[in-house]
Amino acid sequence: MDNSLYITKRGMDNIQKRISHLMNNERPDVIKAVTIAREFGDLSENAEYKSAKERQRAIDHEIDHLRRRSAHLKVIDSGAFPRDIVRFGFYCHTRDVKTGEEQWFHVVGVDEINFPEDEDIMAVSIASPIGKGLLGKKLREVAIIHAPMGERQLEILEIK
Repeated sequence: MDNSLYITKRGMDNIQKRISHLMNNERPDVIKAVTIAREFGDLSENAEYKSAKERQRAIDHEIDHLRRRSAHLKVIDSGAFPRDIVRFGFYCHTRDVKTGEEQWFHVVGVDEINFPEDEDIMAVSIASPIGKGLLGKKLREVAIIHAPMGERQLEILEIK
């Protein structure tokens, strides 16, 4: 199956919250702005109206995109999986072998990386070089990451 169709429960909840926010907050506000701008008169020369309509189209497009995309996604509940190797939905604590820098990663679906995580945790897509490199690694194993900026070696310190 195509890995780009997987999403965590938290990720799906975030998408649904975003749709709700757009529908219940941003869209009504922009519709009010369109109505007010329409009252200014000649629509062909009305910059406020054009701007508000453009914003409305962008909001409607995002709502449509999120609804269509979420209908095709498969929610994976990683809670029942053993924590013996890095799997989709897991958090893993790593140390860069070369620099000694430690970092927490959360291996998520491609649709989740735009939603903020805890500032100490970096969300990485299973389709990214880091995500691909971490998947399937065991505790104390070194993941070789082939990224555009060069090769990295990340030792797995903890899996949650």
